Amino acid sequence: MKRILMTTVAALAMGFAASAHAQTKIELQRFFGACDADYGKVTDVSSAVGECGIITSLINKFRADNPDITVNVTTVEWPGYDQLNAQLASGAAPDVVSMHYSAISDYQSRGLLEPVDKLLGTQGVSPASFTDAARAGVMKEGQMYGLPFDNWTMLFHVNMNLMKKAGLVNADGTPVLPTSADELIAQGKQFKEKTGKPYLIQILANETASYTRVLYTFLQQQKSDFFANPKQIKLKTPEAKAAVELMKRTVSEKISTVGLDYAASVSAFANGDGGIAVNGTWLIGDYVAQSKKEGTALANGYSVYPIPQLFKAQDSTYADGHSWVMPKKNRTPEQVQAIGKLFKFLADNDFQWARTGHLPAVKAVFDKPEFKALPQRDNIAKIAQTGRSLPAEVQRQFAIQSIIGEEVGAAVNGDKPVDDALASAESRINELLGDL
Repeated sequence: MKRILMTTVAALAMGFAASAHAQTKIELQRFFGACDADYGKVTDVSSAVGECGIITSLINKFRADNPDITVNVTTVEWPGYDQLNAQLASGAAPDVVSMHYSAISDYQSRGLLEPVDKLLGTQGVSPASFTDAARAGVMKEGQMYGLPFDNWTMLFHVNMNLMKKAGLVNADGTPVLPTSADELIAQGKQFKEKTGKPYLIQILANETASYTRVLYTFLQQQKSDFFANPKQIKLKTPEAKAAVELMKRTVSEKISTVGLDYAASVSAFANGDGGIAVNGTWLIGDYVAQSKKEGTALANGYSVYPIPQLFKAQDSTYADGHSWVMPKKNRTPEQVQAIGKLFKFLADNDFQWARTGHLPAVKAVFDKPEFKALPQRDNIAKIAQTGRSLPAEVQRQFAIQSIIGEEVGAAVNGDKPVDDALASAESRINELLGDL
């Protein structure tokens, strides 16, 4: 009997010990690609490069620093919203999900996301610590519905070696960039005449996002309030027509590549097939690395700038961003606390993420010497002030992006008159929003 009691006590003690060291598990779902072969065990974040490498090593580092928290990571195909929709419908949503600012309204408006203000407050993370552009991306109805992680936008990636050949370099070594629509075309013709190559490398095939993002920038530069009513877009306007006609001129005046999809355009710029690539912040790290290699087309000759202000009303760039959101579901207090720790860790390491080329979401990062030392950041830092997203109330922004891209693409490539394309885009979008 005594042996039985001792065995029972020992078993209970082991049970209590196991309970005391029980793991808190959270499920994290993200895009940004898969790279476990290279970074699956890396915890030295400073050694990682690229979106996938840096986010993978960040999560590894968090796990190492918090052995009592298990973070199960699922990597989804970009952008991952179809999978998330299915998970939400089946009641199997992850605890933390990567989400574009432009997608938050779709989920918040249906009550599918948790506000995170109080959670961040428990970790000492204040909304005021984020840039205006980043905070605006996650603010809905006066509350934060995600942890801002960055701001990104389309940029002018510049091959300085070819710009020198074209005679488009200032005395201080900076590129001569256009300040109006006519200057864009004139400089493009000069570039092509001097180098025999297209001035612009644009994503014009199998793509909708690029057309839309550039159009938004040009509309903002004209102070076009095209979403004055969040449930109704206005595109049959002089401002929209001027923007699309300029985009079309880059093709009809033969200063741009044609027929390149995203991957081909990225490679074309790296190979020196044109002067300026119109592409995103996320490529800065990769292009900087190439510029440091002798024998490459970008060797000692890469620079990057915001899309120039080609319309005079205001200096503006359409910007979106990445965030981390909490789908609404039942969680234990321990899981909520673990997510809070993760969010604070990600905010504290926003500089590491900014090495991708994305602009920091945390204001203090801009003042860090290590951030200022990163190549090209001074050239694009102003986007933290000039970057603007669509109004927070606008829903179905990814679907709208596709519609605009299809119609504007048809106009730019000469398959449809500009007026018809804008009228069709306006009608299709307003029908979509009218059904919400």
